[in-house]
Amino acid sequence: MNRIDTGKFIAGCRKEKGLTQAQLAEKLNITDRAVSKWETGVSLR
Repeated sequence: MNRIDTGKFIAGCRKEKGLTQAQLAEKLNITDRAVSKWETGVSLR
């Protein structure tokens, strides 16, 4: 999988669970900006 496909997968899973980026970030103890970067394929770290 490339970064774009991975981001789409993460976003799809998050939306399927009815979570916002902020809610997912809180559950993972990270920032919502990190989730956004994952979903847009900017970063996967």
